[in-house]
Amino acid sequence: MTSNPSPHIPGVHAEPSSSARTATGLLAYLLVGLSFGIVLVKSEAASWYRIQEMFRFESFHMFGLIGSAVLTGLVTTAMLRRSGVKSRDGQTIRVTDKEKGWRRYVFGGLTFGVGWGLAGVCPGPIFTLLGAGVWPMLVVLLFALLGTWAYGALQTRLPH
Repeated sequence: MTSNPSPHIPGVHAEPSSSARTATGLLAYLLVGLSFGIVLVKSEAASWYRIQEMFRFESFHMFGLIGSAVLTGLVTTAMLRRSGVKSRDGQTIRVTDKEKGWRRYVFGGLTFGVGWGLAGVCPGPIFTLLGAGVWPMLVVLLFALLGTWAYGALQTRLPH
């Protein structure tokens, strides 16, 4: 009798799959990411000038894009909560409520906003701009990764 030291736990471990299925999944993610990047470029969401217009309240363009993204998120979250849809491994997808509190949202929003204002981009378009050949975004990516690492290192000391 052989023992299995690492049992498969649905929702925690990846499903055992063939390499062909894994390659198909990776191709699907690549195509979705590519499509998202094209949408970011064509909608000018990755444009430094459009972002500056937004921060100066000179144009509604970016507010409209962000508002439509928030509305899409609200609708899809409501649909997920009501539909009882299942994940690939058969588990019901649950959207849990957030903890009450305001500090983490204020501090997180301020940190995100300062970084966005200094860099001229939010994290999403960094890779899009790199793909478009805007090489100074490598510096922005480096500091985004550094900030992510710092959060992980300081997470236990921050208000959550």
